[in-house]
Amino acid sequence: MNHGFSRADIGRMVEQQNVRYLRLQFTDLLGVIKNVEVPISQLHKALDNKIMFDGSSIEGFVRIEESDMYLYPDLNTWLVFPWGSEHGKVARLICDIYMPDGKPFSGDPRGILKQTVTQAQAMGYSRFNVGPEPEFFLFKLDEQGNPTTQVNDNGSYFDLAPVDLGENCRREIVLVLEEMGFEIEASHHEVAIGQHEIDFKYTDAVTAADNIMTFKLVVKTVARQHGLHATFMPKPLFGINGSGMHCHQSLFRGEKNAFFDEKDELGLSQDARHYLAGILAHARGFAAVTNPTVNSYKRLVPGYEAPCYIAWSAKNRSPLVRVPASRGLSTRIELRNPDPTCNPYLALSAMLASGLDGIRRQLPLADPINRNIYVLNEIERERAGIPSLPADLKEALDELIQDSVLREALGVHALTHFVEAKLIEWDMYRTSVSEWERDQYLSTY
Repeated sequence: MNHGFSRADIGRMVEQQNVRYLRLQFTDLLGVIKNVEVPISQLHKALDNKIMFDGSSIEGFVRIEESDMYLYPDLNTWLVFPWGSEHGKVARLICDIYMPDGKPFSGDPRGILKQTVTQAQAMGYSRFNVGPEPEFFLFKLDEQGNPTTQVNDNGSYFDLAPVDLGENCRREIVLVLEEMGFEIEASHHEVAIGQHEIDFKYTDAVTAADNIMTFKLVVKTVARQHGLHATFMPKPLFGINGSGMHCHQSLFRGEKNAFFDEKDELGLSQDARHYLAGILAHARGFAAVTNPTVNSYKRLVPGYEAPCYIAWSAKNRSPLVRVPASRGLSTRIELRNPDPTCNPYLALSAMLASGLDGIRRQLPLADPINRNIYVLNEIERERAGIPSLPADLKEALDELIQDSVLREALGVHALTHFVEAKLIEWDMYRTSVSEWERDQYLSTY
């Protein structure tokens, strides 16, 4: 989706498509889209990086006394939303965030990812490619328009209509995305009832993170038009599979995939092996970033196809990292623990920093685990040297704070505010009394 638009191109498209409003978008630390909407008459001011906003009103950005921030739109992200009103269409530009002194804001998630990509380039890698696979649930709305947990179908993996009533909604999501320039690779019903997955073509990391944010917005908007609520919550229902966002990733040198080596028995280069070793070494550290909610850890439990053990395999799907069968340009690793509540800019930054650390230190890669890890007991797992991912958000945050590579990748500002916000979330969860507790204890004691 990297179009390389100029100001003149954008001016022309505004005229042709009757664009009346411009949304200047960015993502806060917790992965929520924020936008400043201006009438199209402000376009030139926006393109001159002159639009300001109050950073103190955004979660984890800055304090009141240093609140002025500037939005620097990335012209390549120009996009006109296919839906509009009788008053004309709305376009958007994704922005980087700068301080009044003209320096990039160190707590801007998109800026953090760009910095990590720059480090990869300094090591001789031209591109960090990512192919995300976000899953989501479609639930019915009640009479008041509030989301329920009633699914709208009884479909299962790869099912077709008429069982899958979400089919029409999903089909329209795909059409809208394609109209917006996405290359959709696959779209299907997932394992759980009401669950769907749409995979888009891999691209460079910053574009991939932009795409994930745009994707979430489109999915929610189109679902609403179908009278449904789309949620990216990792585990909305007990007893059925949760929603993940597997991330396929590879590094390129020029036009060559740096992960491919035809002489290796698995077709994996030394770079790929060291990168993968880095991912495994830092998996406990980056879990808080790739799985950032209390609910994330309800998905990462045995029995529902989600990984909870730190191992890799080219054969089975129970470990944290799978190496898909394709080779040549398509050689890649697939990290399976991230979920779609993560901030994609921070999550991809954490993954890349971990992999690059493995390459820098030439970490040796443990042997693949080609057995089903779920059937091993704890002693067998320990003997095989297979650690677990953190069991909850608090454990994950403790691991993140101790990981110096990730601390450096995220930077002091983002890390401090992220951990602060997440500890508040953990504390609220820890001290609230759940329905489960009342069911267990109210009448017994």
